[in-house]
Amino acid sequence: MTPERTSTPALLTESYDYTLPPELIATEAAEPRDSARLMVIDRRSGEIHHTVFREILSFLPEECGVIYNDTKVIKARLFGQKASGGKVELLINKPLDATTYNVLIRGRVREGTRLTFAEDLQAEVLACYADGSRRVRFLNRDGAILSFEALLPRLERYGHVPLPPYMQRADTEKDATRYQPVFAHKEGAVAAPTASLHFTEPLFEALKRRHATGSVTLHVGAGTFKPVETDLITDHPMHSEWYEIPEATRKMIDTPGALLAIGTTVTRTVEYYVRTGKTRGECDLFLHPGNPPRRIDHLLTNFHLPKSTLIMLVASFLGLEETMKVYNRAIEARYRFYSYGDAMLIL
Repeated sequence: MTPERTSTPALLTESYDYTLPPELIATEAAEPRDSARLMVIDRRSGEIHHTVFREILSFLPEECGVIYNDTKVIKARLFGQKASGGKVELLINKPLDATTYNVLIRGRVREGTRLTFAEDLQAEVLACYADGSRRVRFLNRDGAILSFEALLPRLERYGHVPLPPYMQRADTEKDATRYQPVFAHKEGAVAAPTASLHFTEPLFEALKRRHATGSVTLHVGAGTFKPVETDLITDHPMHSEWYEIPEATRKMIDTPGALLAIGTTVTRTVEYYVRTGKTRGECDLFLHPGNPPRRIDHLLTNFHLPKSTLIMLVASFLGLEETMKVYNRAIEARYRFYSYGDAMLIL
């Protein structure tokens, strides 16, 4: 590693580390949704306001367009067994094509292993990859391959909400609706776009009355929780996720005017389009202080894991030093962190 590559703290993974008291990890969601706390950061004045999420509209610039992610979380976690009787846990990461999926499996499996989750739901391991993921296809009771459309009702029946591992608890019936934005529409995500979780239906309707809004779809994969393990963040192999931008939203992005992204997923989707001109495909954009946003002006997001690509994306708006100051202030003020935690609005 050359001295030049290590001279910038903002590109060092260790710069994004912090210590979070365990009790600040939110394991249950705020009720009602918009009662979560909200930290508002005004980059021009340097002021920080502490408020509650239901007050967010009073802080948004009047002429600001708003883009949200309409992905819907599927029950992507399955518990089953091998023919030998050994127990396995499978987490769907993302589809690879019309009938095969990239998954993570807890339990020793190899190519050709058949897993049973229910009488009419099995999986066959087609390939094992070096990163620990597996390629599988799902089958019905007769061994016929299931399409995604045929798989979805079975996941709804037998699957579990794929809560993040740091919650350290099993999912409940309540999570089936609470770990889902009120505007979730298109099935495919295995993790929620968490900034969206704070909106109630009345608050979202009020937002749409005051601001031009547009949707994108980015199906969040399990890779969103993967920490950066390289010394330099620029050496991190960024995960990819499927996205699509409808024509109305594309026009909104192409029209001059300030834009607020509801979440990091929206930010990456819009910024990937700005760089490539592609309105659908696989997005693997890594935003950080060395690769800042070009189109998104404002960001609504949660407080993220240390050494994650998500906190590095926040730093692409605020800079490293200010990001870590904000996080330390949030800890001092006892904000709740991660997926079910409180929110931050960067203006």
